[in-house]
Amino acid sequence: MENNPLDSFSVWIVAIDYALGVVMWTLIGRAAMNIFLAEDSDFFFMKVFVKSTDPIIRFFAPVTPGFLIKPLVPLFVAWFFYMLRFYLMPWLLGYSVMGMLSFPLEGEVARMLYTVFGGGAGQ
Repeated sequence: MENNPLDSFSVWIVAIDYALGVVMWTLIGRAAMNIFLAEDSDFFFMKVFVKSTDPIIRFFAPVTPGFLIKPLVPLFVAWFFYMLRFYLMPWLLGYSVMGMLSFPLEGEVARMLYTVFGGGAGQ
């Protein structure tokens, strides 16, 4: 039995969650890539991560603690997006907290991975 996020939530809720999820995972990706590459690297994907997340990091600069080392700042900002998705969105929409891995974006990715590596959707 396939659980489609659109069966449980309206399209705009799923779209907002997908947008917040993409921002959150892009920030996490930037922090992960920063382990291996400098922020000013010529590698195309690092440039994309830095260019797409710099405005978000600047927006959160007033609430970012000064003691954080620069490579951890994207993770700190990603934490805000996680909190929005996990606590604020369900509360504003009148739902209880949905639980780990019940986000529509991550649910779709997990379903796709299960289909590719776990033997199909019919199981």
